[in-house]
Amino acid sequence: MKAEIYIVSHKRTRMATDKMYKPLQVGFAKENFHGFLRDNTGDNIADKNANYSELTAQYWAAHNRQADVKGLVHYRRYFSDGESHFFNSVNQKFSGVLSSHKLEKIMKEHDMILPKKRNYYIETSWSHYEHVHHIKDLELTRQVLTEMYPAYVPYFDEMMERKAVHMFNMFIAKEKIFDEYTDWLITILEEVEKRVDISDYTSYEKRIFGFLSEVLLDVWVEKNEIDYVELPVMFMGNQHWIKKIVSFLWRKFRGDPNEG
Repeated sequence: MKAEIYIVSHKRTRMATDKMYKPLQVGFAKENFHGFLRDNTGDNIADKNANYSELTAQYWAAHNRQADVKGLVHYRRYFSDGESHFFNSVNQKFSGVLSSHKLEKIMKEHDMILPKKRNYYIETSWSHYEHVHHIKDLELTRQVLTEMYPAYVPYFDEMMERKAVHMFNMFIAKEKIFDEYTDWLITILEEVEKRVDISDYTSYEKRIFGFLSEVLLDVWVEKNEIDYVELPVMFMGNQHWIKKIVSFLWRKFRGDPNEG
């Protein structure tokens, strides 16, 4: 089984060493990082990175690479080998990154790997988006979905009422699934892009299409009845939990999208 897991990064930093991991440079740096693939070659949408975030890497991988299994992770976030490793050091976490041996075993039984769901507990996916971002963008996305893929709308509505969802724009899938999901997703987002005005958004909120894709993943997976398994996601750096919690509560009760 040939597997390629693309590590999306805008800077040089420590990477997983298993041969299946492929560092993939995104962003607007003129320098090509040694040993990295880059998303501005071949068929690409690299110039949209400020608004599409890691989706420019996902598009590039779907349109320029061939492998039995493809996946997307981030330089700060990796799938683990099955354990949480929450309190481990960074070195211990790198030792617990999903290996090609473990991946091959999983993909013999399943078609996709997703992160463990994030549970918002006190609010739905819809209300969370409303408190953190501009809800009109999510409303517009539903309208586009209604026009282009109406069969997906009931799944969208159901997912928006859930409190636990798959986040982070991270997944691993058999090639056909990876490529088909990517094309479906980008088709929707590019139509939303034609209709939305983000000229007065902060730099954080201008990453709109990366945020929207996080709520669309489960819609596509559920509609297409994809057989998936969940794995924990490891955060490889320091997590500023107090800052994150305060920021979340501020947005929730003030309703002001802001830098995060």
